[in-house]
Amino acid sequence: MTAKSAAAAARATVYGYPRQGPNRELKKAIEGYWKGRTSADELRETAAGLRRSNWQRLAESGIHEVPTGDFSYYDHVLDTSVMVGAVPERHRGAVETDALDGYFAMARGTQDVAPLEMTKWFDTNYHYLVPELGPDTVFTTDSTKQTGELREATALGLTARPVLVGPVTYLLLAKPAPGVAADFEPLTLLDRLLPVYAEVLADLRAAGAEWVQLDEPALVQDRTPADLNAAARAYRELGSLTDRPKLLVASYFDRLGDALPVLAKAPVEGLALDFTEAAAANLGALAAIGGLPGKRLVAGVVNGRNIWANDLEKSLATLGTLLGLADRVDVSASCSLLHVPLDASAERDVDPQILRWLAFARQKTAEIATLAKGLTQGTGAIAAELAANRADLASRAGSAITRDPAVRARAAAVTDADARRSQPYSVRAAAQRAHLGLPLLPTTTIGSFPQTTELRTARADLRARRIDAAGYEERVRAEIQQVIAFQEKAGLDVLVHGEPERNDMVQYFAEQLTGYLATQQGWVQSYGTRYVRPPILAGDISRPEPMTVRWTTYANSLTDRPVKGMLTGPVTMLAWSFVRDDQPLGDTARQVALALRDEVNDLESAGTSVIQVDEPALRETLPLRVADRAAYLDWATESFRLTTSGVRSDTQIHTHMCYAEFGDIVQAIDDLDADVISLEAARSHMQVARELAEHGYPREAGPGVYDIHSPRVPGTEEAAALLRKGLEAIPAERLWVNPDCGLKTRGWPETRASLENLVAAAREVRSELAAGDA
Repeated sequence: MTAKSAAAAARATVYGYPRQGPNRELKKAIEGYWKGRTSADELRETAAGLRRSNWQRLAESGIHEVPTGDFSYYDHVLDTSVMVGAVPERHRGAVETDALDGYFAMARGTQDVAPLEMTKWFDTNYHYLVPELGPDTVFTTDSTKQTGELREATALGLTARPVLVGPVTYLLLAKPAPGVAADFEPLTLLDRLLPVYAEVLADLRAAGAEWVQLDEPALVQDRTPADLNAAARAYRELGSLTDRPKLLVASYFDRLGDALPVLAKAPVEGLALDFTEAAAANLGALAAIGGLPGKRLVAGVVNGRNIWANDLEKSLATLGTLLGLADRVDVSASCSLLHVPLDASAERDVDPQILRWLAFARQKTAEIATLAKGLTQGTGAIAAELAANRADLASRAGSAITRDPAVRARAAAVTDADARRSQPYSVRAAAQRAHLGLPLLPTTTIGSFPQTTELRTARADLRARRIDAAGYEERVRAEIQQVIAFQEKAGLDVLVHGEPERNDMVQYFAEQLTGYLATQQGWVQSYGTRYVRPPILAGDISRPEPMTVRWTTYANSLTDRPVKGMLTGPVTMLAWSFVRDDQPLGDTARQVALALRDEVNDLESAGTSVIQVDEPALRETLPLRVADRAAYLDWATESFRLTTSGVRSDTQIHTHMCYAEFGDIVQAIDDLDADVISLEAARSHMQVARELAEHGYPREAGPGVYDIHSPRVPGTEEAAALLRKGLEAIPAERLWVNPDCGLKTRGWPETRASLENLVAAAREVRSELAAGDA
């Protein structure tokens, strides 16, 4: 096919779309169902209405082929586990009794049954539920959701393409089920899983699907020859089926590398590739293998993970190059639009000029449609759009917002010594033990306490001017008093002020730093019904005045016990923001680190002896390719040390990480040189404690004994059992006792009970240690 005929066939499509609705209707309906205020039928009706609205909006914006199956009540990987019958034995009874309640039990757990483990979806802040598999796993087919949603879309007269997690990625994301040998490899189940996928594909074909998309993002990571052979076998077998739709295998987040020729040779009808800056190597690699003759190419030229307006002329140039490399070239975002907010036009407080620099999901679909039109009809058909785009890009590049000479001069003056503590850990540890006087197995929490309805109402009342600043601050003081009093009564050793004044652990700081933009409606799903509003890093970063000192100092005045100062670290400030794309990330991280360093030093000067700088995103932001990791970890760990290294030896620096795989960054955790680290460990059964021990980690650590992402209350003996398991890896003199994460999303009754049990567990194990029993 010639480039001209390929261009004539160009269509616009997307891989997925935000699920929540313009006013987070899905979140409200699901949480209403959990609380018994919404029936199952009402929840289903709300979900169906959101799907219908999404598809119609996409079609109206010029998207020719809409995705189905990407919508989820909680998580699309969990949906896949249901589709293939991979339900853990402990959840089977609940699923068989009521499919919807059983689904949520797998996601959240119950008082009696633990949920599936949860971790990050590749290098994003989206969390997925980890499949639990073993040699005895029997897969069964349930394509009800997939076929039902396809029929909903086609009933509207739309061309629809079902989207499934591919079988290879599904197995590579899975873990051995509890009780299964740790060295069990779920990928060995591929031959058992493929017949189920064949049945799903046949069901979708019968339901009217012309194309089905199989997402294989795991193939953009470094894969072994065995992994690549498995991918080749999977798509050779699926491609050889006679009763199936056309297959589009999609990858995103990075370059495909060695997997590209494997998929190019597979008997499938199309590939979807990422062609944004993160995966620019895909273009040269595709040309090097001779393109995709006879196949469809879906080109991800619009960044699906960031919010800056696309450079339309640059994207058109890329698309023009691709025209000679496939029989059909279609236009898309680089990945699902799940990772960006819904609509920039909903933002009322952002300067209109700056707003034109931004593209949320709805604006991205318009960009995709414009590019498809330009590719098909020529640039003359989109001349007005190209001119407006050039003006918007120039406006941003020339704006004074983006550059602050003083910030850049300070960052350029940083030396290696600025990012090093003045004394080694052994000296610091002795000074801190003498200064703080903590018991063996000290207890603490991660930082936040429940954000009650009263607190959220007070914050809304302040925004609406129903109360003044003095009234709001009185409410915050009362909450801090309550939190401090509870912690003292419960017997915690190192306290927190509970963060009642904070809306979000990144947004709160972003609103007080120059160079950041905050949104009002920029919600993005993190997990389940948890949505966050990532701020936007638009310019150079500085701290005009202290951000946390007043409230931390107030909390310290209420107790004789140490109260931690609580900050979000520089890497997480970047990872959970939409970052600028006009300078290296390391440069931005150094600017943020210097602003936070000022805050750390001010906290110490105000009398705070324990300061926690959270970096839960350190692992999340780790590049997917091993070759890219050393450079990232170099600037990431330096930025943390730059934040924390200006304090005295007897000031104890903590950090925190959660819900990620830590084994491959243990050296980086060591390089942070924090005095204490707390990590998620309850759902993963203390795996991280073993990983720290194998590395020879020399400092103090608190692997969590309370899973805060589930509403269940762990009993004293359950927490004590986890603590004993932690002691198998970490000496008692270096082991802390804490939850997995902050308590912001929990309610007070479960928080009280869980923390009281946590403290009781610590006391029980202390007694055993004193008696020589542990």
